[in-house]
Amino acid sequence: MGLLSGKTALITGAARGIGKAIALKFAEEGANVAFTDLVIDENGKATEAEIAAKGVKAKGYASNAADFAQTADVVNQVKEDFGSIDILVNNAGITKDGLMMRMTEAQWDAVIAVNLKSAFNFIHACTPIMMRQKSGSIINMASVVGVHGNAGQCNYAASKAGLIALAKSIGQEIGSRGIRANAIAPGFIETAMTQALPDNIRKEWIQKIPLRRAGQVEDIANVATFLASDLSSYVTGQVIQVDGGMNM
Repeated sequence: MGLLSGKTALITGAARGIGKAIALKFAEEGANVAFTDLVIDENGKATEAEIAAKGVKAKGYASNAADFAQTADVVNQVKEDFGSIDILVNNAGITKDGLMMRMTEAQWDAVIAVNLKSAFNFIHACTPIMMRQKSGSIINMASVVGVHGNAGQCNYAASKAGLIALAKSIGQEIGSRGIRANAIAPGFIETAMTQALPDNIRKEWIQKIPLRRAGQVEDIANVATFLASDLSSYVTGQVIQVDGGMNM
């Protein structure tokens, strides 16, 4: 029996990267997994097959997470297909970096919509289901820059800080219904985005990390599994920085 046996998880933006790692880890622990991405292309279908190969039910849904009406439709479909939604991971996110003086309104709006409004959309749609079940775990994927800020990423940092405050607020609102809400703040994690950085920049970042290595997507997935499972049944409204001590 896995830590998440019998549970259904809904993970946004999970066709690749951190979201995919979380989906696979949840499946290894026995959870059925529904996931969304902007489109479910060959890559999304491959992810669906990888998850299902763990012996659980898996299905990918094409959805613009920033669209309120689409989100409501997708959540209703997941509930119909899987019977319950016990875990929600708000992982969908984009970056459009730039200094404040040069940032366009479109860059700001896009990042806030995809990173922050999407979490509102999914929480709004999922909480009635969780309230009827009298249980649930909501996990917002934030970032260390949402805690400490970062020059050139004011839109991204603001969206991630918003996800932290959202988790804390929701935790207070619906904790009495048995629903927990927490945030994870990853640091420098090995993903396609960070692998594209020049070697000197990567080395500079790693020198700032006490553990002297970049994090792996599995490091994030392990913490997400803890927060999704009953191991964290008395943990809510928290932000866990998974950054190798970079910002301790």
